[in-house]
Amino acid sequence: MSGGETGPERHWRAALADGRFLLQRARASGTVFFPPRLMEPGSGDAEWDWIEASGMGTVHAVTVIHPKPPETPRAIVLVDLDEDVRLMSEVEGIAAGDIAIGLRVRARIGERDGAALLLFDAAA
Repeated sequence: MSGGETGPERHWRAALADGRFLLQRARASGTVFFPPRLMEPGSGDAEWDWIEASGMGTVHAVTVIHPKPPETPRAIVLVDLDEDVRLMSEVEGIAAGDIAIGLRVRARIGERDGAALLLFDAAA
């Protein structure tokens, strides 16, 4: 973890390492928000709880990165989670060129360089 991570960021990453995908929800408004932060965006309300994310979402945007061979292309996506938050990640298990806006995806926790990482697969 980097030294610049806030308490909520550290908590989120630790939960991810434990196999849990969490989001924050403001107590007063019920608004779910991401990335992790100390206060609800807009209102500044500091009263919030951690909730388990459904892990389901829809690809909002996709960019395919074409590295030098022999590496294969990979897709960076913006995913609109069913909880009404958007985040950036990658979709695996499907050719990068086959990932399209509107594709339903399911989150899973993977690992890269020894750290837990939130990834997505095409939903069945």
